[in-house]
Amino acid sequence: MRGTLRLTLTGPGLNVAAVRSSRARQDARGRMAAEFGIMNAKILVVDDEPDAVELVRFNLKNAGFEVSTADDGEEALRKAHAVLPDLILLDIMLPEISGVEVCKALRADPATASIPVIMLTAKAEEIDRVLGLEVGADDYVTKPFSPRELILRVKAVLRRGRTSAAQPERYQVGCLLVDIVRPEVRVENKVVKLTAIELKLLTVLLQRRGRVQTREELLRDVWEYDNLIDTRTVDTHVRRLREKLGSAAVYVGTVRGVGYRLVDE
Repeated sequence: MRGTLRLTLTGPGLNVAAVRSSRARQDARGRMAAEFGIMNAKILVVDDEPDAVELVRFNLKNAGFEVSTADDGEEALRKAHAVLPDLILLDIMLPEISGVEVCKALRADPATASIPVIMLTAKAEEIDRVLGLEVGADDYVTKPFSPRELILRVKAVLRRGRTSAAQPERYQVGCLLVDIVRPEVRVENKVVKLTAIELKLLTVLLQRRGRVQTREELLRDVWEYDNLIDTRTVDTHVRRLREKLGSAAVYVGTVRGVGYRLVDE
């Protein structure tokens, strides 16, 4: 009668399952903490169409967010300073002051420069999407959109600024210094103002210094999108980032046909 073969793990191998289980629990706790952190976030909705505002407001409130609204650019700027929302949903087609000009004004003011902005637009042409990103928007949603998609986009943008990993607090490459804690970016000891998404993009490249990052990987890890969307979003943000970095732009290298990487001088 043949015996039963038993395999017993000893030494380092004994901990493999435990380590994996521990990591899974830590990841789950991290996801729960991130989700809890964005609940009750303050969202400012800016749109001059009452029906659109009510639809967005209703769905955001049902998702647990605190919502305020504005129906023109001037009111949007006033409420942005008064409320200091965690995120702004900004229609591009507004009376008097367009959403593009509002976004420019928000980015130019230190008090509101770091507030994430998602542009809402009925225009589907690429030029309108690119224009929104060029002036500092973190994302865009084209009308008509599903409320579920909008909520997912809002949560993704909010998570970017609230999740953190065990990474160094400061990075330096040549004349480029990035302090994650403050947060502050300096080039040749001069402060450079970046949007939240530009800082996240630069940080990811720094954390993976020398390794090529595809556009798809950057969309997943910076924008936190699981599904592939227009990768030109990445190209637009990289171009803006380089413009702001000035002489340090040489550290953000392009790998033709693949993506980007951070390189030394």
